[in-house]
Amino acid sequence: MAKKVVATLKTGTAKKYTKCIKMVKSEKTGAYVFKTQNILEEDEIKAYFAEK
Repeated sequence: MAKKVVATLKTGTAKKYTKCIKMVKSEKTGAYVFKTQNILEEDEIKAYFAEK
């Protein structure tokens, strides 16, 4: 049964997801802070990094 599940994942119908980490400068201290967005679709990545 497991082989069938693996074979269906390779068909290319699944969406690709990516974990994004953005470095943002803190207004309080001036130090850089890492802002993490756990999982995004490939279409939303450019919009995530474009926003401030």
